[in-house]
Amino acid sequence: MTEMHYNNKKINPIHHDMTQRRILLIAPEGQVGWHLHRCAQTLGKMLIVGRSYSQGMYAQLDLSNADAIRRIMHETKPDIILNAAAYTAVDKAEQEAELAQAINGTAPGILAEEAKKLNALLVHYSTDYVFNGQHHQPYTESDPVQPLGVYGTTKLSGEQAIQAVGGHYLTLRTAWVYDLRGKNFLLTIQRLAKERDELCIVADQHGSPVWSRLIAEATVQILSQLYSPLLQRDRLDVSGIYHLTCAGQTTWYEFAKAIVAHQQKQPRILPITTADYPTPAKRPAYSVLSNAKLQKTFGIQLPSWDGALELCLKQQN
Repeated sequence: MTEMHYNNKKINPIHHDMTQRRILLIAPEGQVGWHLHRCAQTLGKMLIVGRSYSQGMYAQLDLSNADAIRRIMHETKPDIILNAAAYTAVDKAEQEAELAQAINGTAPGILAEEAKKLNALLVHYSTDYVFNGQHHQPYTESDPVQPLGVYGTTKLSGEQAIQAVGGHYLTLRTAWVYDLRGKNFLLTIQRLAKERDELCIVADQHGSPVWSRLIAEATVQILSQLYSPLLQRDRLDVSGIYHLTCAGQTTWYEFAKAIVAHQQKQPRILPITTADYPTPAKRPAYSVLSNAKLQKTFGIQLPSWDGALELCLKQQN
């Protein structure tokens, strides 16, 4: 049996207190997972699995191993699964399509199958990369999907696998995620601003940057509604895909300028085109997502992207 640990204490995943709701968090190492670990603890007993066995804090789970996924689900018997795991190396995915598919496409379907057996709720995170970026107005959940590369294709495969299984699930599409840890645009720009006097940033791609902490907090708000004895929301009725990003839109160029404005050393920021900065994987030119369905269903609306950036940077200072 896989040993699981929480707060340095070994717990038996079969014999934990059944009076408490059981929440399985997958991938606490990532940007969203790190905040989910901290935000979701009020909802029940958290059982945590990650890419590696980390200092006795959680068990290891290889998401490319179908049997390992089923074993963890059987042993933990969760009421809620928070799948914050993903293969997110967009360019590298062009050369590692099989691994990206295993983690982004196949694993979510297996999680959905096991969740349905347990009558559990699966929360899964997806991406704006399922769209081709040719829109000129915010994408809705019902708009046609057409990924441009391997990463988007595998993430779409995961969405479709979950939909095919059915059951209780929430697929939350987000975009342009950043945080004060990990690898992301915010930290890259902050580092380059210290090293260089001039930065050239793509100005013809549009999106809505979102702080990963806000994604985690919104997730907990949704779950609080679904499991509230007062609201008694039907989890099957609200199952589906939802867009979850900050309000407003910007470009990478304007986003970089907003970041650098808070730096002590402020290099020149020059706009360039996507053609000036070729990458192995093609990016959507327009990644703005409409959050109207999320607001209508759950009454949740994130702040503007620039307001969220201000909140994030205050945590850094």
